[in-house]
Amino acid sequence: MDVPVLESERLRLRGHRLDDYPAIAAAWADPVVVRHISGTPQTANESWSRLLRYVGHWQLMGYGFWALEERGTGAYLGELGFGDFHRDITPPLEDVPEAGWVLAPHAHGKGYALEAMRVALSWIDARHRRTQCIISPTNRASQKLAAKLGYVPSHDARHGEAVVTAWFRGA
Repeated sequence: MDVPVLESERLRLRGHRLDDYPAIAAAWADPVVVRHISGTPQTANESWSRLLRYVGHWQLMGYGFWALEERGTGAYLGELGFGDFHRDITPPLEDVPEAGWVLAPHAHGKGYALEAMRVALSWIDARHRRTQCIISPTNRASQKLAAKLGYVPSHDARHGEAVVTAWFRGA
């Protein structure tokens, strides 16, 4: 499947490319990026697997994560979209796409995630009636973003050793 290119006033959401790998590896190795996700920076190998997983999602699921870039400069800002990660989580998540967003530290605080996720949700809403996301109880920024996007907290769950809150959007 070809990954659709979506645009907003300032941003472009596009499929990942091989030349995104250094930026992906740098972002996921940054303690600021992972502090509310796993708390542990990822290795280069883990970031490589992540890139391959992003590409594979589109091929197998018909949806996935986009690379996020600034329209004017083409600068890589992060990634966002939807996945089916088969998480080992208790209680299990619903069988609907799971939304996620991760921005590089230089892109924080500029409204990029809200702007990009609105575009991404418009795309997924035409294909799926419901989406979900999981957010750490300590990640206030993502909780605020999820609420602005129409997600509603549902319940706490265990994901490995971590407690996360499941949020849902849609019918």
